[in-house]
Amino acid sequence: MDIVITYVNGADPEWLRSYSEFCDKPVIAKRYRDWGTLRYLLRAIDVNLPFVNRVFLVVSDCSQVPDWVSPRLDIVLHKDIIPEEFLPTFNSTTIEMFLHRIPGLGEEFVYFNDDIFPLLPCSPEDFFRDGKAVMDFHKCLLKNAQYRKHAFNSDRLARKALGKPAGLLFLRPKHSATTMLKSVLQEAYDKSECEIRSRISPLRENYNLNQYYFLDYQLLSGHCVGGAISKKHFSLAIATRRDMREFFRSPSSKLVGINDTKVSPEKFKTVKSMLEDCFSTIFPEKSRFEK
Repeated sequence: MDIVITYVNGADPEWLRSYSEFCDKPVIAKRYRDWGTLRYLLRAIDVNLPFVNRVFLVVSDCSQVPDWVSPRLDIVLHKDIIPEEFLPTFNSTTIEMFLHRIPGLGEEFVYFNDDIFPLLPCSPEDFFRDGKAVMDFHKCLLKNAQYRKHAFNSDRLARKALGKPAGLLFLRPKHSATTMLKSVLQEAYDKSECEIRSRISPLRENYNLNQYYFLDYQLLSGHCVGGAISKKHFSLAIATRRDMREFFRSPSSKLVGINDTKVSPEKFKTVKSMLEDCFSTIFPEKSRFEK
């Protein structure tokens, strides 16, 4: 199986210049700032997912690629997969609509945002079993946040594409490393291409879809098996160095999620240093993806 990682460094001057040229809204720091943890995600993959074939890093352009990256990491630019009329984009949901178009991507792949890290050894069966994706889902009623609106939109379109009725509840896959089947994503895209394209925007809007469209389609079309790889969640707004050190010293879950919500610009440097310290302790050695 392969891995796909989407990444953005909101401090990159080239990226900032492009943003200012095409967007009239202020940059939302928590959505674009770089925590310096990409190298540790790659180290974690190297150590705990040794069965992985290729790792693809999806970025807007070459200025986004860290200078420490080695040629063993496959770099994918937005222009390689996203139609020109939707570029530039600063919206992760737009990028997620086209991951299946990555050149050379294998049938089975795991999509990592750069806030999910494998801290313990994993097996292929944690992600795929008998050609099906291992996934876990919530059922939701309220659409009281933008990401839930995206989940609702995605659920409804997946049901429409498959001719399935919609009820009051809608699906929301759990936030984790997500398992995807390239051929199923292509099928789902082909069935709803016009509507998918009509819901694309350069910044996040309530009417967007997101990766959940593909995950819901996989589930509703019988390409998923139930199950969830164990995961611990930390919010950087409240997590203490002691709590994180204790968890990293003896992880109780295979994955850890790090949430950037409500970390002030003043607190950012302090929390970033704490996080890098924790990761460098457990993953001190360079991965094959570093020079």
